[in-house]
Amino acid sequence: MPTKAKVAVLRTKPETAIEDYERLMHLADVKQHLDPSATTILKDNISWHFPFPSANSTPWQIEGAIVGLRKAGFQDLVCVQNKTVVTNAFKGEDLNHYVPVFKHHELPVKFNFREEDMKWEIYQPKRKMLVLDKIFPGGIKIPDYMHGKNIVHLPTTKCHIYTTTTGAMKNAFGGLLSTNRHYTHSHIHETLVDLLAIQKEIHPGIFAMMDGSTAGNGPGPRIMFPTTKNVILASADQVAIDSVAAKMMGFDPMTIDYIRIAHEQGLGVGDPREIEIAGDVEIAQESWGFKVGGHLHSFMGWLAWFGPTRILQKPILHTPLVHGANFFSEAFHDYYHWPLKERKIYERWLVESPWGHLFAKYGAEGAQAPSTATVASA
Repeated sequence: MPTKAKVAVLRTKPETAIEDYERLMHLADVKQHLDPSATTILKDNISWHFPFPSANSTPWQIEGAIVGLRKAGFQDLVCVQNKTVVTNAFKGEDLNHYVPVFKHHELPVKFNFREEDMKWEIYQPKRKMLVLDKIFPGGIKIPDYMHGKNIVHLPTTKCHIYTTTTGAMKNAFGGLLSTNRHYTHSHIHETLVDLLAIQKEIHPGIFAMMDGSTAGNGPGPRIMFPTTKNVILASADQVAIDSVAAKMMGFDPMTIDYIRIAHEQGLGVGDPREIEIAGDVEIAQESWGFKVGGHLHSFMGWLAWFGPTRILQKPILHTPLVHGANFFSEAFHDYYHWPLKERKIYERWLVESPWGHLFAKYGAEGAQAPSTATVASA
């Protein structure tokens, strides 16, 4: 049976976000769960290169992680980013104001799709896989750079059209699987469980800090209804933090397959009754009433991965025809939704939300905390 897990949850505000993240990680016992002698990877989340609130890791989340970890003694930090077939990592780190934070704190950034940064090698998991060995019969390839390093996931609190919610466990999806990871979508829940099992084998320490300053309701992970919630979460248990976030959003965590299966597999604690909550948020009082909802892209995704047309996956997704599906997704998000809908929501958020004001401040002034570069080199 899984042992009791601990998730820290705090209220936060723009004026104290960096300090709040530092306090959060200590409440979640970060020093007990990461190896101080190992390099620590910060794995941010860029679901959409456009700066849509709740879709991507926030600059204060990244800066809070850098400042807090270095003060806690984890000096050797590096950010690792990935791309998707429809998301540009370079554009994303620029438009979401990560670049000035990286430069200010002298944080190196590596990209899992650049051969000079890391290579993809076949990994043979020790634990029996649920689906990955069947989906990739030629071998499960992961980046060689990931081995032997701590990892700190930096997801946001939001919904997802395929997994209901998305968070710490889903954040490994882009980091550990290459751009052909769409082959796994019909078995996405089992895939996330397999990836957590692999992480436990290759990383000496795993931790997550989740930003819910602005949370994403609706058909995520890109097109959502941003909702101010002023909360942040942290835990070494990837299943538990996703469970608590799901419960706060208004879902029953144990009805979400990736959480339930990971709990049953003993990879973490998904039952909220078995999770210790640290911090100043009364979880029992939180139920935001989020719903995944839908739109044309999510309906077509359902048809492709789970509906009656899933029988066409092989002739489409494993041939050049897949480029047509990728083009549709890119055009739908970048050339229709962003200019006609989501950009207006983003611009209103910049003006009306205190978090939007902080985001604009990062754009105008760069990093908000004193440099930790001297701490890193001391």
